[in-house]
Amino acid sequence: MARFCSLFSSSSGNCTFIGSSKTGILIDAGVSTKRLKEALLSREIDPASIAGIFITHEHSDHIKGMRILASTFRIPVYGSEGTISALEEIGQVTAKFPYGVISKDGFEVGDLFVKPFAIPHDSAEGYGYRITLPDGQCAAVATDTGHISDEIMNNFRGCQLVMLESNHDVAMLQNGPYPYHLKRRILSPNGHLSNADCAKTVVELLKKGTTRFFLGHLSTENNFPDLAYQESYAALTEAGAVLSRDYLLEVNKKENDCGIIRF
Repeated sequence: MARFCSLFSSSSGNCTFIGSSKTGILIDAGVSTKRLKEALLSREIDPASIAGIFITHEHSDHIKGMRILASTFRIPVYGSEGTISALEEIGQVTAKFPYGVISKDGFEVGDLFVKPFAIPHDSAEGYGYRITLPDGQCAAVATDTGHISDEIMNNFRGCQLVMLESNHDVAMLQNGPYPYHLKRRILSPNGHLSNADCAKTVVELLKKGTTRFFLGHLSTENNFPDLAYQESYAALTEAGAVLSRDYLLEVNKKENDCGIIRF
């Protein structure tokens, strides 16, 4: 049995739980340790049982609570070589918990197999993660992606569940209050994925067998949950897919109030 829950997902903080009936991991820990503990305990997950925290990249909305949570419960932290080096430079990894570079070939954590893949983002060396469950089912998480590369698509392929970024509506961003340099950064190939590009991606993934889509890392200033949902829903409908029959589509809340999803 696979378990999944996006605990927090936005430009202000990100953390995703995924696991089997025996092993659970976190992808990122970007809100305070207090909020992370509360979110886990409210779902009857003991923070001490977390087998690893897998960091996508070093930006604060992905690591804010990592150091204290890992120190308190001695949870191992993993990331790319670039990410771990960046975390060392800013003092976010210490001898109070194990940490290290995850092999590009992936490795076993309890009864899960976690494999990283590169994401195009303006960070030291960003990773997304593909998780294979004991029953052979797969899930993948990749946000902060300026575009969907071949490597990302290859790692999404075959996953029953995919969480990907639907960060912004292009028109809202272009006409909004952000300074030009920030707009350019977000729209760049190493920035963030738009609703339109996300919609194109979910259609391609449905053709490859993915049936559960979670849209994450929405911008508070340049998007609305309904906009993100409707763009992907419209694209899937145009492709002939029927909601609930062929696929499930959800937009992750900034702070999720739902329980664990089992699939």
